[in-house]
Amino acid sequence: VPVFMADAWHDTPVHRRETLAAGASLDGPAIVVESTATTIVEPGWRATASARGDLVLARHRPRPKRTALGTDADPVMLEIFNNLFMSIAEQMGYRLQNTAHSVNIKERLDFSCAIFDPAGRLVANAPHMPVHLGSMGASVQAVMRRHAGAPGADTPAGRLLKPGDVYILNDPYAGGTHLPDVTVITPVFDEANERILFYVGSRGHHADIGGMTPGSMPPDSREIDEEGVLLTDFQLVEDGRFLEHELRQALASARWPARNPDQNIADLRAQIAANEKGREELLRMVRQFGLDVVTAYMGHVQAYAEEAVRRVIDALRDGAFALTLDNGATIRVRMTVDRAARGATIDFGGTSPQLPNNFNAPRAVTMAAVLYVFRTLVDDEIPMNDGCLKPLTVIVPEGSMLNPRHPAAVVAGNVETSMCVTNCLYGALGVMASGTPSMSNFTFGNARHQYYETISGGSGAGGRFDAEGRLVGGFDGTAVVQTHMTNSRLTDPEVLEQRFPVRLERYEIRAGSGGAGRWRGGDGGVRTIRFLEPMTASILANGRVHPAFGAAGGAPGAPGRDRVLRADGRIEVLAHAASAELEPGDCFVVETPGGGGFGRP
Repeated sequence: VPVFMADAWHDTPVHRRETLAAGASLDGPAIVVESTATTIVEPGWRATASARGDLVLARHRPRPKRTALGTDADPVMLEIFNNLFMSIAEQMGYRLQNTAHSVNIKERLDFSCAIFDPAGRLVANAPHMPVHLGSMGASVQAVMRRHAGAPGADTPAGRLLKPGDVYILNDPYAGGTHLPDVTVITPVFDEANERILFYVGSRGHHADIGGMTPGSMPPDSREIDEEGVLLTDFQLVEDGRFLEHELRQALASARWPARNPDQNIADLRAQIAANEKGREELLRMVRQFGLDVVTAYMGHVQAYAEEAVRRVIDALRDGAFALTLDNGATIRVRMTVDRAARGATIDFGGTSPQLPNNFNAPRAVTMAAVLYVFRTLVDDEIPMNDGCLKPLTVIVPEGSMLNPRHPAAVVAGNVETSMCVTNCLYGALGVMASGTPSMSNFTFGNARHQYYETISGGSGAGGRFDAEGRLVGGFDGTAVVQTHMTNSRLTDPEVLEQRFPVRLERYEIRAGSGGAGRWRGGDGGVRTIRFLEPMTASILANGRVHPAFGAAGGAPGAPGRDRVLRADGRIEVLAHAASAELEPGDCFVVETPGGGGFGRP
């Protein structure tokens, strides 16, 4: 019978197993059938019947000589390298989680790890925090410009990166997001310590980095120095030596210094350890496959992601959308598809200018939202990497709230504005209603304790479309789920109550808060925390005035609400960005927004 094997068709004889005498042998191609099995003998292999009745397969001709891996993108090896790169980032994350000290990183998993090529472009990441991963490359490139001798670098003599060096950065104007997100960057040299092969990075949200309020998420900051300690290109490790004295000085030097530097230092040590795991595994990969192969496949995985996004763009149409935040600012986006070039232009022209509050989003955060949205449009299992952005031209006006100038405050831009940018892009695409337009950032603390969490809301309902853009189905939103730019957990109640003087009174689905539609938006949640000692508590949120929008005729979700229930029975309703002084017995209640519905009911 004709059978395809070993890359070609072969006329293949079929033999019954019971007819093979002991010692009989068959050279492939051949098929041996029996009542319970079928054995395929490929060309170059020989099947021999043993005296015990076994069928022994052995190669009797050497394997054909194959070209070296990496000269061309082999589909099987591409999948292997996709998963290898992602696996290394995941291993970095496990080490960080297991060695961190703070609840914020260890329990809430508010961290991300990723691998970058020698030019600082994202190659692969673990499925951590989208807002971190899409923006971390800008931090790597900021360090490179100062130290790696990159084109246009301002590199003082003697400050080139060396083996054993580690740098940290949280500056939103040098690739950071907001000050609590501290990025640790390690160059990976070859084993001769002569050439940088990769960079590895880990970004963790520190429970406190100083600033006007405990938790470093002040609702009313107007300039960046009010939000905490600013670290720009700070050397954390030199020649393998941890610079603890210098770090403590830096953490204490700001206008509002870090409140718990011991915890910062413990978490930074964990981030260094995570990066070291990445370095070890990348060098092991190079030893196994060879540098030329690994380098080639770094390019191949990015090229594959690029082509996957181009295929998606082929099915998109021009669109525009505008979205208003609770503070009155407006985000506008227009998407124009160029089918000839198989690309698209994303233009944020018309967005509100830089704001006098902290809802400004650094350009790196805006780019992270664009990267995330277009990655989610791809059905294939590809890593989110810089290849996804190559088909896109992104225009973000300088001096706007999505590309502010120093010293604008940005702490809400990373969390709140990034969610709104994401929802605005989905609105322009017309594929999905808005999810909760807020991470509902809740912080509390005093001199001894600092805590931060993002509280889940409802996700938006959406449609399913065929290759021609026709609606062929849809899906409901999900209740009380972390959506889009956040992917963190909530701390387990037992851990929360053991580590902090609070009690979790209630956490439940806010029934009926999702928008109505043919497909219904997900419901938000209700979270009530009672305080057992005096604390300053803050809410930094959105979607309390302007709710999650519906799409294709679906209804909006219910807006969120925040209030303080005093022990004496008084109720204080809070604005979308506010602080309150809590006394023992007082409760803070956060009701998160529901997602929008999709399609007319």
